[in-house]
Amino acid sequence: MTGDLVLLAILMGAVTYPSRAIPILAPGIERLPAPVLAYLRLVGPAVLAALAAVNVLVTPDAGGHPQLHVGIETVAVLVAVGIVAWRRNLLLGVALAVGIVVVVRAVGAA
Repeated sequence: MTGDLVLLAILMGAVTYPSRAIPILAPGIERLPAPVLAYLRLVGPAVLAALAAVNVLVTPDAGGHPQLHVGIETVAVLVAVGIVAWRRNLLLGVALAVGIVVVVRAVGAA
């Protein structure tokens, strides 16, 4: 690991710490308006969804340039989004997405 990556990890932690520490540092957070609480509650899943979408849909081509990739991983992410929206259960959605990719790769169809 290079020093640049360590510095980047420290910087990322410093930037994201305030949003994660608000419930600990602000004792009256439950008195905030409902839309603010909903926003704070949904920041984490929104960031995870954005990271998953980029890591699944964008791959480098032979020249190292990003390109759109649609495969079984894309189907798995769409299934996960559908399950989470339908059942309101993130764990179930992620588990099903991982299971789909594992099974398809195990049979050699991916």
